[in-house]
Amino acid sequence: MAALCVKKNILTLVAIALILAGYVKAQNCGCAANECCSEFGYCGTTTEYCGKGCREGPCTASPTTPSSGVSVADIVTDAFFNGIINQGTGDCPGKSFYTRAAFLNALNSYTQFGTTGTADDSKREIAAFFAHVTHETGFLCKIEETNGASQDYCDENNTQYPCNPAKKYYGRGPLQLTWNYNYGAAGNSIGFDGLNAPETVATDAVVSFKTALWFWMTNVHSVIGQGFGATTRAINGAVECDGKRPDLVQARINYYTQYCNQFGVAPGDNLSC
Repeated sequence: MAALCVKKNILTLVAIALILAGYVKAQNCGCAANECCSEFGYCGTTTEYCGKGCREGPCTASPTTPSSGVSVADIVTDAFFNGIINQGTGDCPGKSFYTRAAFLNALNSYTQFGTTGTADDSKREIAAFFAHVTHETGFLCKIEETNGASQDYCDENNTQYPCNPAKKYYGRGPLQLTWNYNYGAAGNSIGFDGLNAPETVATDAVVSFKTALWFWMTNVHSVIGQGFGATTRAINGAVECDGKRPDLVQARINYYTQYCNQFGVAPGDNLSC
């Protein structure tokens, strides 16, 4: 009798696991387009996933009531955004591509960006994001990486996101998304074909900002409390940090401290990497 009960319990647990597998799958915030990534890193479509703590996707938690009390839209004003893009000189295709409206539209899918921690924490995260955007795009001028088509950003060892030999995965968008594995994962999360249509990041401004916010929330947001230097390391540490390119590191710091000053917040410690 005891053996029979144990067998029934095991079967019950297996059945529950199979049911849950149909609705929930652990992800690194790489859910399907119609799913939300919960605060615990799982994908689903119910309130448990799309409500409080939702990291990305069609979250239902209101972005107007963040835990920090800060509204990103109130910080990233027209004056702030235009103050960046108007500094672009010469050939500047980004001026007719990147808009504050596109950024705010994309932001609706990433309600945890710039809203966690204290009000000062929020301002520092927003300043950090736009410091890197400014650096990567030259004041929002650059949509695509200069001479990017001549570069090889295909990691052939990554079988989860295999390269399309007819496509190139060079830098595009506000944070210059690169590599097939980033395009593939971002596409799955946002809802576009990153592997077969990577050029979407350079033709759809909302998708473009979503890729930047996706990369930030996936790779950078978790280290923001360690100081601005940690965000630089997360974005381009292999190329710039540990004395490799101190000029580029300092350029990022300069933008960051400038934006912190505009927001009236101290930049904090550990600015370099």
